[in-house]
Amino acid sequence: QEQMVESGGGLVQPGGSLRLSCAGSGFRFDDYSIGWFRQAPGKTREAVVCISSDDRLAYYGDAVKDRFSIWVDAAKNSLGLHMKDLKADDTAVYYCAAAQSCPLLTSEPTFWGQGTQVTVST
Repeated sequence: QEQMVESGGGLVQPGGSLRLSCAGSGFRFDDYSIGWFRQAPGKTREAVVCISSDDRLAYYGDAVKDRFSIWVDAAKNSLGLHMKDLKADDTAVYYCAAAQSCPLLTSEPTFWGQGTQVTVST
């Protein structure tokens, strides 16, 4: 059974950093475009970053470019997101996902996790 499980969320002050992790099982990361999306309260889902299955390049959303970085260990089917210089607007539930193509959310992802809460606040 395909599964993705996120971890690492929490409360962080503005300007701080946080690392998220995601473990996948039941499928191969190499067969999909993989990445992260988020959803803030009262807002629609937003694609954060996606590594394309075609060229293995990372494509970042404008809101997080130069602040967030994705890493992937395909051999271990694990995925991470390093977030720095966090802002209140980054507060959201963060989901790791596997999809047919980038950017995420162009169509419904194939698999995604339950999400992990990130709260940026004093």
